[in-house]
Amino acid sequence: MILTVTLNAALDITYRVPALTPHASHRVTAVIERPGGKGLNVARVLAALGHDVTVTGFAGGDTGRVLHEHLSREPRVTDALVPVEGATRRTLAIVDAKTGDTTQLNEPGAPVSPAEWAAFQESYEDLLRRGAAAVALCGSLPPGVPVGAYATLVRAARAAKVPVLLDTSGEALRRGVAARPDIVKPNADELAELTGSHEPAQATRDARRRGAHAVVASLGAEGLRAVTPEGTWQAAPPTRVRGNPTGAGDSAVAGLLSALVEELPWPDRLARAVALSAATVESPVAGEFVPSTYEDLLARVAVTGEATAA
Repeated sequence: MILTVTLNAALDITYRVPALTPHASHRVTAVIERPGGKGLNVARVLAALGHDVTVTGFAGGDTGRVLHEHLSREPRVTDALVPVEGATRRTLAIVDAKTGDTTQLNEPGAPVSPAEWAAFQESYEDLLRRGAAAVALCGSLPPGVPVGAYATLVRAARAAKVPVLLDTSGEALRRGVAARPDIVKPNADELAELTGSHEPAQATRDARRRGAHAVVASLGAEGLRAVTPEGTWQAAPPTRVRGNPTGAGDSAVAGLLSALVEELPWPDRLARAVALSAATVESPVAGEFVPSTYEDLLARVAVTGEATAA
């Protein structure tokens, strides 16, 4: 079982309109509603890859009840979200069918009380003890959760000897990295904010020196760069990918985590992550991928780099 943590879970709602025009009324042609938040997106992709996944985080209110209902219908996904008094947030994506552009509106998360945070930690540690093969800590922190929350969760995973991947930003990332996660996956902007460097090679090395065992940086169209104890590699999609990037980073996390559990070497981990990310961008449904597109891309991903000398 792979565990994903989404402290700021959401109910994602996507509206599709013929064309988005400011200050105008719009007729919505399609509505899609599903569980959201980075860790839940990661879980969906892991399940599609054939892995059993348990999801945890917070859920509450009427929106939380809808979230639970959706999760009950997700194959291979076990719902272990912890109840809170506040209502789960919603995220609204408006897709312009004419241009393909997406406008995103994200509500803030519901406040989490100290008692609710303590209940979550107890549940999380229990899930780690119940046989998690790996854990992904993903996304932003809701109000009330300590800024060092991910550092606390990383240390708990390390104590349980469960490999842990961290995907967050800002101060939560800075503190989390210092707790020594097995993998940290920032994008280019998050990496620059963490290290002060905009040069990817230097920034990934600097991030690893801050405590992460391995750093995998998302570099947009240039793919992924990994600095690990085993070596340094970069992987890129075979062609420039066009489409909706929503969820592409979460697919990359799922690729890295699934390959870690399957004990694949680092070049194969990066190839899988890049292929999944690119297939997600090309998918007609945001945050999902077409298996045949993924397989085609995987066969053509270019991976360069070298292993560390023994």
